[in-house]
Amino acid sequence: MKPTLIILAAGMGSRYGGLKQVDGVGPGGETIIDYSVYDALRAGFGKVVFVIRKDIEKDFREVFGRRFDGQVPYEIAFQELDMLPPGIKCPPDRIKPWGTAHAVWVCREVVQEPFAVINADDFYGADSFRVMSKVLSDKNLKEGDFFMVGYRLANTLSDQGSVSRGVCTVDANSFLLDVVERTHIERIGGVVMYKNEHDELIPVDDQSLVSMNCWGFTPVFFDYIGEMMHDFLSGNAANPKSEFYIPTVVNQLIKTRMATCRVLPTTSQWFGVTYPGDKPMVTEKLKQLTVSGEYVSPLFKSTAP
Repeated sequence: MKPTLIILAAGMGSRYGGLKQVDGVGPGGETIIDYSVYDALRAGFGKVVFVIRKDIEKDFREVFGRRFDGQVPYEIAFQELDMLPPGIKCPPDRIKPWGTAHAVWVCREVVQEPFAVINADDFYGADSFRVMSKVLSDKNLKEGDFFMVGYRLANTLSDQGSVSRGVCTVDANSFLLDVVERTHIERIGGVVMYKNEHDELIPVDDQSLVSMNCWGFTPVFFDYIGEMMHDFLSGNAANPKSEFYIPTVVNQLIKTRMATCRVLPTTSQWFGVTYPGDKPMVTEKLKQLTVSGEYVSPLFKSTAP
């Protein structure tokens, strides 16, 4: 059975100032999502599941329906604030989405096979999908075998402002020991810093291995999320800024030895669009990759009349 690719595209784009999921950055107006889907299919993934909000469905389908209908096997899963485990009610003043682990959990009814998870606004490169597809397609894959493609922090910063990253600790055999979500990371006076829960600036090694939300899981991960999310929301639902992250779940599973997570090496270069000012850099890089023959343009022929 071919693995599935889950693309997290429900983010609000508050720092970008709009729906960057549908913003064209390639030579032919391709979005970053187009490149991810293209790379995934040629790497051996069988289908794509897009996680979006209902209020962006119309815009999303107008852009991607014309490209993917009849060409790409895909489904849509909705991430809404009131989609919570039994017994948990969404606070009426909640605006912020519940986070990446919650976004994966809403896919539990449409994914029964091993799957990868990525962000909609990150370019991961063809090799990242190849190495992930290979391990997820292994016939000897066990339920607790999880994976992550790792990148160096220095190569994932934005000149336009702060970013959030999962900072990792890895053992000598490339297995993840710990991953901690750090927010408001930026280079200040030549030093990379992040803000802790007390808004204090803490230095961090810019060569640290970080997660860019390129994960590989087996379906049992949905069960683990459901169990942990109930506990997390029971204590954090009233906090308007609380988010339930994938690293939170992975960390707990590693520490309780319920799963292992192997960090996969890749020759691909990551880049992404967090702020409007990031777009020219991304556009230029994609142009270069197209000129070099790595990609064609357009990636998908429109099915619009």
